[in-house]
Amino acid sequence: MELLLKILFYLSGFIIVWAMIGYPVSLRLIGKLYKNRKLMKNYSHQPTVTLMIVAHNEQKVILDKLNNILELDYPEDKIEFLISSDNSTDNTNQIVKSFIESHKEKNIILYEVNARKGKTNAQNEAHKKVKTEYLVMTDANSIMKKDAIKELMAAFTSRKIAYVTGKLSIVNNEVNDVSSSEASYWDSDLAIRELEGRIQTITAGNGAIYACRTSDYYDFNPIQCHDSAMPPFYALNGKRAICNHDAIAYEKAGEVIEDEFGRKVRMNRIILNHILPDLRILNIFKYKWFSYFYFGHRTCRYLLWCSHLIVFLTNALLIPSSTFFLVTFGGQILFYLLALTKAVTKTNNKLSTLIYYYCVTILAQWVGVYKILTGKSKPFWEKAESTR
Repeated sequence: MELLLKILFYLSGFIIVWAMIGYPVSLRLIGKLYKNRKLMKNYSHQPTVTLMIVAHNEQKVILDKLNNILELDYPEDKIEFLISSDNSTDNTNQIVKSFIESHKEKNIILYEVNARKGKTNAQNEAHKKVKTEYLVMTDANSIMKKDAIKELMAAFTSRKIAYVTGKLSIVNNEVNDVSSSEASYWDSDLAIRELEGRIQTITAGNGAIYACRTSDYYDFNPIQCHDSAMPPFYALNGKRAICNHDAIAYEKAGEVIEDEFGRKVRMNRIILNHILPDLRILNIFKYKWFSYFYFGHRTCRYLLWCSHLIVFLTNALLIPSSTFFLVTFGGQILFYLLALTKAVTKTNNKLSTLIYYYCVTILAQWVGVYKILTGKSKPFWEKAESTR
């Protein structure tokens, strides 16, 4: 029994350490082997493009978004705009229709989804209307840099590249400790993605700004989201998903922990499926670095919720066996006490803030798992108001 407890303790501990420290460090070392491999760009590649925006009750930000897309630096005769309204019940549709009426010279279309089934379904339905060579997708609350589409298209330098994601830049990172913690996490993750894409292929994108060939678009199950589903899908089909961080979109992070927690719960709405979405990922001989990337960047992170519980419980049971386990258990208690202290006192301490934010992330995974097991996981969600 003691041997089993130790195996579970060390295995779960490895998953936690590898996900948060081991994998990022190893990737930086691997990246040095590929330091001469740079992102290739071809700025003469300017195909026809449809820019799709999915919106559900975005009356607060949709006008700013519409004005933003008209300022994009891309040939007017090669770009179309498609707003897919996911059964909006506020003034979103009216604002878009009025904007279209006052900009008749622009190719802007409003597609109204009859039944709300979430962002992915709205994209699937609207995609049927797309006639251009490429499809760029962006969020209603993301403001794109003028050259963003040129940058995305410039990165499609071969048929093997099926997906290009840009860089989401958080604009309110200094507002408070919530947005600052999210910005810090996001910056570290962007560095990992840049290395993955340069070496072979990324494991996830972001919904603020990304593109694919229209012919490569796939109708995913509405419960899935493109961020986590598209890159693995293309990788397993022998293509590449990469990032071009010169294609930039600006967005606010949640400024209250409830918003950020809710967002993370929604991100984990199918976390159990993401741990190993396809057994082919294990074929390292065929998929090479992608298998390694997915295990370190995705599988281990998606197992943090249960790994922390297993480490805690096995550690408690192993205390009588050695002083080492007494010390590690004490360390865990201190770790969680620091997070609890931050939650109660709202103290502005960098270490306790990071620990607290990390614990909130793990708790969000648990809530995501609970919703899956109870059938409460949905393909849509209410937006975080502090990001608007």
